[in-house]
Amino acid sequence: MHFKRRPKYQLNYTSGFVTIIGSPNVGKSTLLNTLLGEKIAAVSPRPQTTRTKISGIITDANSQIVLLDTPGIQTPKNRLGNYMKNITDQTATQSDILIYMLDVSKYNFEKEMQKIETLKQATLFLVINKIDLIKKAQLLPIMSSFSETGKFNEIIPLSAKKQDGIDMLIDCLKRYLPQGPKFFPDDIISDQPERQICSELIREKMMRLLGDEIPYGTAVVIEKMEYNETKNLTSITSIIYCERQSHKSIIIGKDGAMLKKIGSLARSDIQKFLGARIFLQLWVKVSDNWRNSYSALKDFGYTDSDL
Repeated sequence: MHFKRRPKYQLNYTSGFVTIIGSPNVGKSTLLNTLLGEKIAAVSPRPQTTRTKISGIITDANSQIVLLDTPGIQTPKNRLGNYMKNITDQTATQSDILIYMLDVSKYNFEKEMQKIETLKQATLFLVINKIDLIKKAQLLPIMSSFSETGKFNEIIPLSAKKQDGIDMLIDCLKRYLPQGPKFFPDDIISDQPERQICSELIREKMMRLLGDEIPYGTAVVIEKMEYNETKNLTSITSIIYCERQSHKSIIIGKDGAMLKKIGSLARSDIQKFLGARIFLQLWVKVSDNWRNSYSALKDFGYTDSDL
C-alpha cells in the first residue's frame, strides 16, 4: 500500500493525509461519516466493523484533507486479523497527521497510554469522543491528565454522533496541514470503489441484525453492478460468504425473512449513496474457515501485499 507521491502544488494551498486510529468501537467510522456528511463507512455497535482502510476527502478553496479510517487496534486472532493490523500500522506511519481516538465513557488511562507510547507520529491529535455520555464537569480533568503527558499537539473533545465539536476538529486539522497539492477533484468525497462501499453497507446490516458470532465470519462480495441510465436503476448481485452451513441457515432465516431484512436495510443506504434506485439480489454461500485462507481473503478483496 502506497500513498500518492506529491506533485507540484499551488502556492498557499495545503493538503495531507490524516489517519484515524483507536480501539474497536470508539466511533472512528461514525466520525469519518460525520466529517464527510455522507455515509461511506460501515457503523455498528460491534468491534471489527471496519476491516480495511476507508478514505474520505474534504476539500475547500484553500485545503484538502484526505481522511483514512482504519480497523480497531487489537491482537490478531487469524489471517484476517493480521491483515487488519497491517493496514492500521502502515496507514498510521505514512500519514501527515495521526488522530488517536478514545471513547470517554469507557476508557482506561493506563491502557490508552500504553498504545499511544508506541506511536511515532510527529503530529498527533487526541480526539476524546462521546462527550455527550458524561457530565461536563468530568471532561476537564480527563483532558488535563492526557495533556500533562506532553504527547499531543491538540486535544479535541467531541461527539461524532451528535456532531458536536466537528468544526473545531476540521479547523485544527487545517492549521497543521503541510503545503501540498490537490490530490482529488473538488467533487470527490472518497476514492473507495463503489463496489467496496456497497459491500460494506451490506455487511453493516449483518453486524446489526445477526447474533454475536456470525457477523465476524462473513464476507460480502459484489459479483455484478450494472447501471441502466434509462431507468435510473442500478442492479447489484452480491454474495454473502459465511464459514458454516448452520450460519447460512441463520443468515437466510425462516422463509428467507432475515435475508430480506438485511437486503431491505442495505438497499436503503445504497440508494442514498448512489442516488439511484436499486435492485439488490443477495445470495449466501459457505466458505469454510475463509478468515485463515490466503486464497479466500485474496478472492474477497483483501489486498495481496497486506496479507
